Amino acid sequence: MEIVFNFSLLIIGFVLLMKGADVFVDGASKIAIKMHVPEIVVGLTIVAMGTSAPEAAISITAALNNGAAISIGNVIGSNIMNIALILGLTSIIATLPIKDNTLKIEIPFVVIITVILCMMGYFFHEINRLAALLLIILFIAFLSYLYWLSKKGVDSVEEVEELSEKDTYLRLLALIVIGAVMIVVGSNLTVDAAKAIAKIFGISDRIIGLTIVAFGTSLPELVTSVTAARKGKTDIAIGNIVGSNIFNILFVLGISGLVSPSPIFFDSAFLIDGVIAIVAAVLLFVLSYSKKSLNRIGGIILLAGYIIYIVKMMI
Repeated sequence: MEIVFNFSLLIIGFVLLMKGADVFVDGASKIAIKMHVPEIVVGLTIVAMGTSAPEAAISITAALNNGAAISIGNVIGSNIMNIALILGLTSIIATLPIKDNTLKIEIPFVVIITVILCMMGYFFHEINRLAALLLIILFIAFLSYLYWLSKKGVDSVEEVEELSEKDTYLRLLALIVIGAVMIVVGSNLTVDAAKAIAKIFGISDRIIGLTIVAFGTSLPELVTSVTAARKGKTDIAIGNIVGSNIFNILFVLGISGLVSPSPIFFDSAFLIDGVIAIVAAVLLFVLSYSKKSLNRIGGIILLAGYIIYIVKMMI
């Protein structure tokens, strides 16, 4: 009975997180537009970061509640899942074209920052405030790069919804507050339920973070990518997933490290998972390089690799 209760809380937490993120981003982005903030800036910040809001909420909550394993596991697990599972499944449905900037700059950048994260874990065994600050600086550099891309006219930025007559300041402020409350409550429920489930089954917070929590926070990307592939809208799938991976490491772990009352402990076991995340990104690059696209064979390779990884982790 206890396990059913905790899984129910986990699902409720995920639902609150996803809906809360949507509501918060909708309110925040529209109120920014009403205050005459350029749409490109809103797309680069509020809307784009909204896709990482569930990961951020989970990781920050876990960091504040001595759940470092869930915090780091959530990010690394989501990044592995984004490439190996989501892009694997999506490219089996339809070939995914890949843009030059994504192939030559963004995917290598994912590899570099994942290596940096692993080096932090290997040499210091933690993410302290100095390390978190470095991640945030790199995140600001990435936002600057996105801004430069947008000025060149490259379509790599999230679209911002247009305003309507009903979008008054009062309504939008209410959306922001409601969305924020849903995110906070949802993240607390998810972290508490995940830790309880780990305790019941006698498995580590690391595995819970890498699997259940990572899957829950990556669910929107999975549904969106598969749906887009089925409808033939595949042009920005890889760019969005790669961008999400960059946000997860730099923004999510950067903010988590800054707000955590103590350094986030980096368990040595995560080094293996970090290496898997690096291999997944390198594999994506290799499989996509020659034809500047990820085809069905590449997708099968990525998906098979993910299944092997999960099986090995559970044994």
